[in-house]
Amino acid sequence: MNTYDLAGRVAIITGGAQGIGLTVAERFLSNGASVSIWDVDQKLLDNLSKRLGSNKSVQLLHGDIGSLESVEKNTKAVIDHFGKIDILINNAAIVGPNTTTWEYPPEEFMKVVHIGLNGTFFMCRTVVPHMIKQNYGRIVNLSSVAGKEGNPGAPAYSSMKAAVIGLTKSLGKELAKYDIAVNCVTPAVAKTTMALSQEPEFLKMILSKIPRGRMLELEEAASMITWLSSSENSFTTGAVFDLSGGRATY
Repeated sequence: MNTYDLAGRVAIITGGAQGIGLTVAERFLSNGASVSIWDVDQKLLDNLSKRLGSNKSVQLLHGDIGSLESVEKNTKAVIDHFGKIDILINNAAIVGPNTTTWEYPPEEFMKVVHIGLNGTFFMCRTVVPHMIKQNYGRIVNLSSVAGKEGNPGAPAYSSMKAAVIGLTKSLGKELAKYDIAVNCVTPAVAKTTMALSQEPEFLKMILSKIPRGRMLELEEAASMITWLSSSENSFTTGAVFDLSGGRATY
């Protein structure tokens, strides 16, 4: 396992109490960073608190990224606690139901898009000024191969993840004159609670599209995200990094 110098860096990881977010948090900690883990599930945060104990490098915050007020409140708490923000991992999102576009419940569509897209926008809008002030930052947005190719039966999720790619490219260009890199990754289905909660037939369908013939391991995602979050990633910005096991066609 490669290591990267994250000593002294402070990272926010949304949806960080489980899955890819938690695996990234653990990787960051092992590489010397301090992490502020945000999650909307208080029970997960409580369990994580018991597991981590009194680790001075970890801050656990309950919050809803779909609320700008919550995002601003938590961001202030990070600054108050650690003094700065160097890294932002926009991982939090929801999948929504699996059904056709013409049968998709409008309120569920709006919820998926609001949390995954508006929430990512709220996070970037709030955190970026702190990065500009210090002329340093690394932002990694979690998109999906569904955002590149579209998954049948997942119109809201596919649309939201495609929009996250667009937001990444736009923000990357806006911040290119600073030492701030903004990139996104496009995982195929990974071994997360959210992914495994989907309909068995839907999972079978999306697995059949992956030439590797398996799900993405959480550690594989964390490895790429950690490099993108390091100072070694000093040139690439506004880019999309494939984590699809060969599925992506562009």
